[in-house]
Amino acid sequence: MALAKITFNTKGYWLKPTPSEMLNKHFHFFAAASAGCPNKSKIMDLVKISYIRLINLLNMSYVRIWVHLVFSTKNRHPYLTKNIRYKVQKHIMENCREKAIFLQAINGYTEHMHCLISLGREQTISKIAQLIKGESSFWINKNMLTKIPFMWQDDYFAVSVSESGLQAVTNYIKNQEIHHAKKSFDFEVKEFVDKYGFTLEKEDI
Repeated sequence: MALAKITFNTKGYWLKPTPSEMLNKHFHFFAAASAGCPNKSKIMDLVKISYIRLINLLNMSYVRIWVHLVFSTKNRHPYLTKNIRYKVQKHIMENCREKAIFLQAINGYTEHMHCLISLGREQTISKIAQLIKGESSFWINKNMLTKIPFMWQDDYFAVSVSESGLQAVTNYIKNQEIHHAKKSFDFEVKEFVDKYGFTLEKEDI
């Protein structure tokens, strides 16, 4: 196998071959080694898949942005009874796993849902909200979990969460049922507005 290319930086120091360059060399080595093999195409297909996966891992960016996402049912209608809510939460967790959305915590009450999410490098809040809300609404109606057509409110709250505040927000979400035994969602919304300085229109959330 040919030696990896050696390059120089502006100061004249030798630079070691990058992981991508090394993988590229190995890829061409396998191509040459499998020449004449009856299963060459299958071997190369497997090599290509592994090669692409490794390249993606080696070229990954490091992102850690926590977001507390809150959204309500349309007109805050109390669709989400305990039985329905648990089914919806379980489905959202499964959907997030399938779509590579890192969901740290989820819980809610009769008319709203809280999610604690870590954004990936190519994910946006609006896209995540769309994937969670749109797909879950479709699933609820498809399975006829509610007596009347289900809808989420169009808008949502989304605020960043620091590493130091992560456990507190996680606990807050997990204890939603206890929290709302004493406080209404209307009061919770007012707390959000006051704390984060939102200007809220009545029909927003």
